[in-house]
Amino acid sequence: MSSNTTPYDPYVPYDAPQTSGPSKTANIQAQIDDTVEIMRDNINKVAERGGRITDLRGKTDNLVVSAQGFRRGAHKARKAMWWKDMKMRMCLIAGIIILLVVIIVPLIVHFT
Repeated sequence: MSSNTTPYDPYVPYDAPQTSGPSKTANIQAQIDDTVEIMRDNINKVAERGGRITDLRGKTDNLVVSAQGFRRGAHKARKAMWWKDMKMRMCLIAGIIILLVVIIVPLIVHFT
């Protein structure tokens, strides 16, 4: 069965033979330290990204306001150009009517 001469006692810790390398606890502590360092780096990156996102939100808000102002200005310019075009068309039509009246009335008066 067991070649150990001492009887089994569950309350006495088992002394495993020591190896010449670093202990298990030291390895686990090193892994924990590495993990903590990685997590700190990740937290710093997230904080930087949060700052950049805040900057982008501010720039986006400014762009939205600028776009609304541009839209209003473009609408005003379009209306102004439409009225200018309509005035020109009315002037042309009035000029053609006056020209026709000047030509047709004397012809009618002359032949009657």
